[in-house]
Amino acid sequence: MNTRWQRAIRWLHPGLRVKRWLVLTLVGVALAAIGVVLVLNLFAYELTVYSGGPLGASILGTAVIVLGLLLIAVSLRQVVRSVATALLPDENQLVDVMLMRRRRAMGPLVVTVGGGTGLSYLLRGLKKRTSNLTAIATVSDDGGSSGRLTREMSILNLPPGDIRNCLVALADEEPLMTQLLQYRFNGTSGGLEGHSLGNLLIAALTDITGDFELAVKETSRVLAIRGRVLPPTLQQVELCARTVSGAEVRGETNIVACPEPIDYVYLDPPAPPAVPDVLEAIADARIVVIGPGSTYTSVIPNLLVRGVAEALEHTSAMRIFVCNVMTQPGETDNFKASDHVATIERHVEAPVFDYVLVNTRRPDKAILERYSATGAQFVEPDVAVIARMGYIPVGGALLSDDDFARHDPNKLSDAIMRLAAEEAKTGL
Repeated sequence: MNTRWQRAIRWLHPGLRVKRWLVLTLVGVALAAIGVVLVLNLFAYELTVYSGGPLGASILGTAVIVLGLLLIAVSLRQVVRSVATALLPDENQLVDVMLMRRRRAMGPLVVTVGGGTGLSYLLRGLKKRTSNLTAIATVSDDGGSSGRLTREMSILNLPPGDIRNCLVALADEEPLMTQLLQYRFNGTSGGLEGHSLGNLLIAALTDITGDFELAVKETSRVLAIRGRVLPPTLQQVELCARTVSGAEVRGETNIVACPEPIDYVYLDPPAPPAVPDVLEAIADARIVVIGPGSTYTSVIPNLLVRGVAEALEHTSAMRIFVCNVMTQPGETDNFKASDHVATIERHVEAPVFDYVLVNTRRPDKAILERYSATGAQFVEPDVAVIARMGYIPVGGALLSDDDFARHDPNKLSDAIMRLAAEEAKTGL
């Protein structure tokens, strides 16, 4: 039997509570048709006489049409209610959910490039505004659970940590699922100590499917995420750095812990091939957002993958760099916003963004003192210097209202969408 007919017949299965209303719909259609016939006096002359002549037949026909339409309306409403109750127990939210999903489905194509917690916070805000999201997350992390898994599992050649953070940020499930995938085994004995459950899930799916990219897609399907998450490359790479004195530091963990300032970073092997879907997503995007995230270890590694910087250079999308709120201890000590921009400039041959979005709101004194104890400082928004560098600086109060010096997902996403709307309006 044809698959289409099989699916149609399933509507008649017991328990769906739609058969009675479908039958009532057919009755309503039949009554409406009879009413039309009466109104048009298409029956035999005798019936017209019995109904009180042509005028009586028209009145009776109109009444029958109204009754038929009423039955159709009631039955269709009940069919929709039966389906909605199965999918969404609180039917009062149905219109809101449908409207919200429709608006997100019509949202712009947005590509984000970065990694770490900064990117995951951005995605939490963007997913409320568009479902057409592609997150490109760095795969150079060699520390913690991700590093251990890549060293211990021969089939897992890419660290899943940043990918996992993006998947969780885009998940459309209950908060408990998010907590579950972010759960870390601490205080336990054995091989699970320090591992994230989400990393283990991606590792297990990689082992099952034999492909890291497919494992990420399957995890996305399990989480019912809005959008998709892609690694920039499927080749195993190591992030390396050259310090100002010329010393070489290998591995992201060692780079972060290095006491000497970093001059530049590079990948080993150099210029790994990009995932084709990454280049296609950048080419088709309406908005490309680079950052936020650790400049040396989360943002730049993506740009060093072969073809990514070139795709960003030639895309017709609006290109935005989101500068960090605080400096990264051991990486960007004493950096102003312009220093972050200059650092990216030194690693690419051509500009990969036009706008620089900077936070202009300074955190409270108590928060600054707490961060200062760890070596982090507020990134000064020197917008005049950025403008002289040839970029368009856009300042705003993007800081969260909690006790942490970080971007507020909603404020940051609103600023990006507002900037895109203004550019579309002016035709720049």
